[in-house]
Amino acid sequence: MSAEKKGVLAAALAYILWGLVPLYWKQLENVSSNEIITSRIVWSFVLTIIFVVLIKQWKLLISDVKMLWKNQKSFWALFAASYLISVNWYIFIWAVNNNHIIETSMGYYINPLISVLLGVIFLKEKLSKAQLLACIFALGGVLILVISYGTFPFVSLGLAFSFGIYGLLKKQIKLDATRGLVIETFFILPVALGYYIYLFAVDTPAMFNINISTTLLLIGTGAITAVPLILFAIGAQNIPLYLVGFFQYIAPTMTLIIGTFVYGEKFGGIELVAFSCIWIAIIIFSFATVRELKKPKLKKK
Repeated sequence: MSAEKKGVLAAALAYILWGLVPLYWKQLENVSSNEIITSRIVWSFVLTIIFVVLIKQWKLLISDVKMLWKNQKSFWALFAASYLISVNWYIFIWAVNNNHIIETSMGYYINPLISVLLGVIFLKEKLSKAQLLACIFALGGVLILVISYGTFPFVSLGLAFSFGIYGLLKKQIKLDATRGLVIETFFILPVALGYYIYLFAVDTPAMFNINISTTLLLIGTGAITAVPLILFAIGAQNIPLYLVGFFQYIAPTMTLIIGTFVYGEKFGGIELVAFSCIWIAIIIFSFATVRELKKPKLKKK
């Protein structure tokens, strides 16, 4: 199997696993979102650091830490990014277990467009006419829901902006995905451990107290976080960027299907119109992205 085929398989599998994640969180409905996110941080750190040691990259991890400490700008950017991704994880877990799965789908559909806007604002990147049109359609979809529901889509925009700003910060730092996750979770580990100490001292945590399956599911949150990320890192290294762009819509599409057909969340006429605007935006955005990526090749020819 060629490197590109392996990359395609790894990237596709990563996004399929991310798309199936709501099914996992739903098994933990009887556990508070606070404890789930705490478990996710702790066990992600444990699992990824074991993995780094097993693949004999612990020396590279130490080098990464030294590099970050020397470059304080990168250090604090990653520190901020680690808390932003925690916010993103928390919103997603809370939304899934409070019957807002479809809203999470919209959040990840519009995330690439939010990332483009953040690039324009903070990195002074130029917006093409096609990208501007895509953003207008996406905004239209969000406004339809705001007007129809009479409430602000905190889940969708919270996910899109937290992940968009996280990506913006990570763009400033060149770091291996797996080793980066070790460092990110290490930054937020004190907060997570502090919360677990509080739970064991004052309350009764689900971990080790409800049943063995719940405990194993909480421990498994580390694998749910780390495995897709490792697969994505393998995929991103071996396939063209435009393919990564297309693959990223697998997860929200699966999430939308799960929310609608598995858990029976409402998807009526209003939702269809709003999502249609988002899908049109994605089509325009995707074609514009592919065209931009192919320009250098055309110039060479």
